[in-house]
Amino acid sequence: MITYWHNPRCSKSRTGLELLEQNGAQVEVRKYLEDAPSVDELRDVLSKLGIEPIDMMRTGEKRFKELGLSKSSPADELISAMAENPILIERPLAIAGDKAAIGRPPEELLSLL
Repeated sequence: MITYWHNPRCSKSRTGLELLEQNGAQVEVRKYLEDAPSVDELRDVLSKLGIEPIDMMRTGEKRFKELGLSKSSPADELISAMAENPILIERPLAIAGDKAAIGRPPEELLSLL
């Protein structure tokens, strides 16, 4: 089972979901903008991705600048910002067991199959 953090308004997110389903994946969709992940969930996903918090963020989002965040902001501050403002989380994002992938490009998600 793949948990898919989905924003239906995002074309890349829609494409990623379609790609997984076309390849036979069982997908549980989580509309993360409505059901925001907790700080602990974000830490877990970051560990599975093996990346720094800034690499999981949409730094071009207006909210990123409004919060006064930067690429040099402390990791804990970035994680808290994502938990409180899930629009900042890069999408699409999928989790399967002890692995996770960001679908940029969407084909990256196939690594979870």
